[in-house]
Amino acid sequence: MTEISFLAALSALTIIWIIVRGIVCLKNKRIDVKRELVLLLMYINLAVIMRFTFFPMALQNGSIAPLVFYKDEVFPFWINLIPFVNLFDYEELRYLLVNVIGNTLMFVPSGVIFPCLFKRLDTFLKVVLAGAGVSLCIEILQLPFSVRASDIDDLILNTSGVIIGYGVYALAKKLKTKKRRNALPPIML
Repeated sequence: MTEISFLAALSALTIIWIIVRGIVCLKNKRIDVKRELVLLLMYINLAVIMRFTFFPMALQNGSIAPLVFYKDEVFPFWINLIPFVNLFDYEELRYLLVNVIGNTLMFVPSGVIFPCLFKRLDTFLKVVLAGAGVSLCIEILQLPFSVRASDIDDLILNTSGVIIGYGVYALAKKLKTKKRRNALPPIML
């Protein structure tokens, strides 16, 4: 049995993040503060996603319980590939709502941040595919942990969150464009 604490995982994510951002800044020989702030939002989003997709919801002695890896329990993988089969297996409605709302809301920021950060993610389809790809990677990374299950429902709900986030982004962009158009002085002939 191997335990991975949330603090250790967050520390690893933070160190990797700082190294990568440092290399990029040295390579570019400048720091784009606005972009770094948006990237900081992405880092926070990734930390939240990591917390809720890999670590147990229940606290242990007032702290986040560790992710436990049992080498003897890796196989068979816990996978559900049939949509909405396990979604309604909750004993109480509140657990269903936490699952549905949590899995959706957790990815809303990604739908807003992706098109802000990456110029190539300039369409609805590209952003949705990127978000679904991130969610799929998470589901694959959960496979060896017998305390976690890889579920198509999570992929669907996470992707729905990205769609909502992109809708917020597109609406904000449209309002900004409209405001800019209305702010232009009239042309005198």
